[in-house]
Amino acid sequence: MIAIGSDHGGFALKQEILAHLRSRGLEFKDFGTYTEASCDYPIFAKAVARAVAEGECERGILICGTGIGVSITANKQPGIRCALCGDCFSAKATREHNDANILALGARVVGPGLALLIVDTFLDTPFSNDERHIRRISLIED
Repeated sequence: MIAIGSDHGGFALKQEILAHLRSRGLEFKDFGTYTEASCDYPIFAKAVARAVAEGECERGILICGTGIGVSITANKQPGIRCALCGDCFSAKATREHNDANILALGARVVGPGLALLIVDTFLDTPFSNDERHIRRISLIED
């Protein structure tokens, strides 16, 4: 199950991603926002981060205007490794090397076509399980 959330700046892109997830047959839980009315991104970033950290959802996707605010907020939750990605190489590398469990996107930075490719790369790339990456993740979490 994928946790997904956005603020008003990421709402339209979130709708595109939700349709894409449906087309792939992937289960998700939408933590809001549910309109384009101005709102506070930390509310939705915290909800997605908690769902992933507590094991309710396996991975998460967060979207705001730049992706910066939601990534900062999510990374304050213990056990979360949220990566802000604007390209497929970064999405692949953060899964392989960092075992990132939440993807952050900037709706005002990447268009929907690229965003869907980034989402697919993030969701489809497994963690490498290399000892050096496991060691480094442990150092992050200490």
